[in-house]
Amino acid sequence: MSDAVIIDVREKDEFASEHVENAINVPLSVFANTAQALLHQLAGKKVIIMCYTGARATQAKNITLNFNNDKSQPCEVFDGGLHQWKKSGKPIVSTDTKSPLPLIRQVQLTVGVSIVLFSLLAIIINPTFIYVTAAFGGGLILAGFTGLCPLANLIAKMPWNNTHSHC
Repeated sequence: MSDAVIIDVREKDEFASEHVENAINVPLSVFANTAQALLHQLAGKKVIIMCYTGARATQAKNITLNFNNDKSQPCEVFDGGLHQWKKSGKPIVSTDTKSPLPLIRQVQLTVGVSIVLFSLLAIIINPTFIYVTAAFGGGLILAGFTGLCPLANLIAKMPWNNTHSHC
């Protein structure tokens, strides 16, 4: 795969913790805005899109189909993503083995645990706790529509996520 160019569509924090050597990081969150110019620069080269399991890479490939009408720059998805890459014994660059979970997973865990906890509190202690679950749902809707996530911003400032604050 030495002649291929790998585009890793995981978010910056995920890519920073581990990635395939010489892979280019174009997070899915900005992929639609930047990939067309990048693919134009890579014309004639084999392009492989990768994420951790393949799901986001497939979304990215579908985005390329929207602006790649002449199919001159075919893109492939690396099946199984970085997970499969590592499982098959291929080398990766690991910059920080002690890094926390990726930010998106921290947000998912926080929201999931909070919804379950406050739903149980609403059932067991006081029904007004249900409003907290509604607030988390509203936050997810806000994040989905605007791309802004105040909870992610808050979690990003937590001490375990600032291990490189001296840089």
